[in-house]
Amino acid sequence: MTNLFHCSDIHFGAEDRAALDWFAGEVASARPDAVIITGDLTMRAKHREFAAAGEWMASLGVPVTVEVGNHDMPYYNLIERFLTPYRRYTRVADKVEKEIDLPGVSIIPLNTTARAQWRFNWSKGTVRSGALRSTLSALETAPAGSINLIAAHHPLVDADTRTSGSTRGGLEALQALQKAGAHAVLTGHVHDPFDIDRPTGDGSIRLIGAGTLSERTRENPPSYNRISVADGRILVDVQFMPS
Repeated sequence: MTNLFHCSDIHFGAEDRAALDWFAGEVASARPDAVIITGDLTMRAKHREFAAAGEWMASLGVPVTVEVGNHDMPYYNLIERFLTPYRRYTRVADKVEKEIDLPGVSIIPLNTTARAQWRFNWSKGTVRSGALRSTLSALETAPAGSINLIAAHHPLVDADTRTSGSTRGGLEALQALQKAGAHAVLTGHVHDPFDIDRPTGDGSIRLIGAGTLSERTRENPPSYNRISVADGRILVDVQFMPS
């Protein structure tokens, strides 16, 4: 059995220190095979926020992979946002979009952020053709018989949550991923957990969303997902921080 912890939207700069300490204690107790963080490590992509995030992730003592979130690109420096949007990630560069291969499980990244879009709200998701091609290429080289988990920030299609991802190209990407052998897509962004099975026409694919470990909660308290993979099955158990 492979055990994974899936968390999201930590938002250093608006983090919930009690939630971070609780999660770190859960990791220390259970020792998962890996931690998957699906974006928004920071609140405003400030250097000190990335530094704090890097220290916290290193303290977990297990393999970590991190997706890029919309909050992780510079908000106030538009020149840097357009020319070098991920430069501030140097503090955690070894974990960004890191593919992790575990016995029977492959974790493959998909970038759903955009430096700019032809719509007012740049925080919403978009699947660019190049990003999708990269993910599909990685799926082609995944070990035969593995359970393939795609890690992205934005839900590719909206679940029944208060906040929307409104991801452009998400449905088409979901269909392509399922056809290429993806079994589930792990995301964040909406700050509430969900777990649904989505028909795609050729079959179905699991959509698994994590809540938040920040102060910016929505319908639920801080939470993370415990994901177990065994005998070709994906089991998800949402863990809410005790009040």
